[in-house]
Amino acid sequence: MSSTSPVLLNTGLPMPLLGLGTYKLVGREEVYGAVDAALVAGYRAFDSAAVYRNEADLGRALKELLPKHGLTREDVFITSKLGPKDQGEKAMEGALHSLSQLDLGYIDLYLIHWPGTQGLDVTDQRNPGNRAQSWATLEELHAQGKLKAIGVSNYTPAHMRELMQSCKVPPALLQVEFHPKLRQTELRKVCKEYGVCFQAYSSLGKGELVTDPVVLEVAKNCEHTPGQVLLRWAVQQDVPVLPKSSNPNRIQDNARLFDFTLSDADMDRLSALDCGQKYCWDSSEVV
Repeated sequence: MSSTSPVLLNTGLPMPLLGLGTYKLVGREEVYGAVDAALVAGYRAFDSAAVYRNEADLGRALKELLPKHGLTREDVFITSKLGPKDQGEKAMEGALHSLSQLDLGYIDLYLIHWPGTQGLDVTDQRNPGNRAQSWATLEELHAQGKLKAIGVSNYTPAHMRELMQSCKVPPALLQVEFHPKLRQTELRKVCKEYGVCFQAYSSLGKGELVTDPVVLEVAKNCEHTPGQVLLRWAVQQDVPVLPKSSNPNRIQDNARLFDFTLSDADMDRLSALDCGQKYCWDSSEVV
């Protein structure tokens, strides 16, 4: 299995199991360096967002680097996300801005980044309507071919069920925090029920999990780094991952997930760490 082994989205679009997360990659030089190292290491997917403020730099870097690596636009899979400030009536403006910033012709996958709306309380009853309006906008741009697939991020099971009841086009993917301490059992079950791809972010628990004693022991036994073990734990369950780094060596290390397999016993030991621990955002209170 190579780093480009794809998962098939419900649109029929293949998506690599491994992508480079670009959160906190800022500035033209840092983005260019990370994208160059990632392409060398075999990454063919890149995950951005309006709120990362790096869409323009990512698009520019890819336009310069793809020919250098003998690749075309069609060889890479680009994800970006609608910012919470554009949730609702500003969704068209926000999505078109992402398309314009990236300037790559189309976006492979575009997500609603957050179930809430910037400036509204989590309990505000306008949140569901804003989400629905954003989704209708994404459906429209999907029909035009500008967004090849559409999905959501940070949605709870309740948000997912609400969307499935009202959508014309079902979401292709849900991107959420996922690691051994947060196995997201119910969300994964909902995604499986609806044919939605489940994708992980923050696989290393913001770096906290690489020092966990169980992770360290498994890593030592299989002669791989703790980061590789945590990422492998996900991809071995067919969950796509988005490790982020600006360090070329780390970017390369994070791609070495396909030359080893964790034993069933090690998978179980890691899964047994599950305790509902969230290191990132908690969307459970957003109505």
